[in-house]
Amino acid sequence: MSQDTDAVESLYRKDPKVYPRDVTGKFARLRKLAVFVLLGLYYFVPWFNWGGHQAVLFDLPARKFYILGLTFWPQDFIFLTLMLIIAGLSLFFVTAVAGRLWCGYACPQTVWTEVFLWMERWVEGDRAKRMKLDASPWNGNKIIRKTGKQILWIGFALWTGFTFVGFFTPIRELGQAVITFQLGGWETFWMLFYSFATYGNAGILREQVCKYMCPYARFQSAMFDKDTLVIAYDEKRGEPRGGRRKSDDPAEKGLGDCIGCTLCVQVCPTGIDIREGLQIECIACAACIDVCDQVMEKMDYEKGLISYTTEHKLHSKESHVVRPRIIVYAILLLVLISGVVWSVNSRVLLRADLLRDRNALYRELPDNMIENVYTLKLINMDLRPHKYKIEVLNNDDMKLLITPDPELESEEVGNFIVRIQAPESAGKGSMKLDVRFSTQDEPIIERTVSTRFLLPFD
Repeated sequence: MSQDTDAVESLYRKDPKVYPRDVTGKFARLRKLAVFVLLGLYYFVPWFNWGGHQAVLFDLPARKFYILGLTFWPQDFIFLTLMLIIAGLSLFFVTAVAGRLWCGYACPQTVWTEVFLWMERWVEGDRAKRMKLDASPWNGNKIIRKTGKQILWIGFALWTGFTFVGFFTPIRELGQAVITFQLGGWETFWMLFYSFATYGNAGILREQVCKYMCPYARFQSAMFDKDTLVIAYDEKRGEPRGGRRKSDDPAEKGLGDCIGCTLCVQVCPTGIDIREGLQIECIACAACIDVCDQVMEKMDYEKGLISYTTEHKLHSKESHVVRPRIIVYAILLLVLISGVVWSVNSRVLLRADLLRDRNALYRELPDNMIENVYTLKLINMDLRPHKYKIEVLNNDDMKLLITPDPELESEEVGNFIVRIQAPESAGKGSMKLDVRFSTQDEPIIERTVSTRFLLPFD
């Protein structure tokens, strides 16, 4: 009965606040490098221009996506679908090889939380000082430090929200709108919403997002096997754990290499004890490896008590990085990425839709000529203006008239009236026509569409 009561109480008990201890080491340096690279791309890419447009801009009102000099139209939706599939397969591939490496180094939650922790440490001090400050009564020092931290957090969150909207509204225009208080309703909403999400997730919730909200931790076990790289504690070497002096021989005391310092717990951003085995809360940030290696070095013990390893290797078995699922993921990724690259590079930068006028089947003209009227919609997807010529390919007797002359500026959409005439002797009923559209200047861009030409049935 007591166990049942404890289990129920644990569901409602507030989790204690986690105060991650700062750590140095090679993995800590890698995490910082990842933070600077990823946030540098996020905050600065929108400010650069490429090909006459913002380097990355998802212009939803114009229904155009500009990505590093490439323009994607609604007709290119298939590329977005393929990119999402590639992203999903990449996550499966990385997880199968290296576990939750994404979580520890590249996940937005991890990256922004790291920055918020830097600001917190800068204002409130190290782990011991932060714990002491939170436990102390409110006084002038506590108010100043807590207020200063909140100002930094809110300012950074607002800048994050502003940058997010800047991927959908030209960021320079957005900056002018903010300065002149002319920001639109939707832009204001999404800026504040994303700012609030950043502040709440990275500043307040932190590890709670990883432990309770993120679905990735729940289904990662389906992608793990005994050759997946994980962070693990070598129980055979470390147990039994216990304190000792550096000069003591652990074998004489019946102890393992773990001295029970709990530093691996103190540096963990999710507050877990890696010595209890692999847990879904572990985000593979490797902070515990850095600090444990430092302790082992001070004790003159071999490093690697906590390390990146595999279950097979941990049990002294042969480990295989290359295995069937890895090969399958790699082949699928190679095929998809190659297909997308080829498709993007070989796509025709011209769209043409030729629709026959449904109000009249055909017109009978003097000199025994039959005319069909069409509506032509041309989209110049190139970044330069073009003049176009139009010709019927499979019937020399056809005469094509178009008004006005098809000439389009960069990324312009034009509608034209096309009249195609044929002698009555050309046939009966209907015939298929292939109409070619091509540029009259460089580069040569061509597209051929098919349509039907109607003639009298008798």
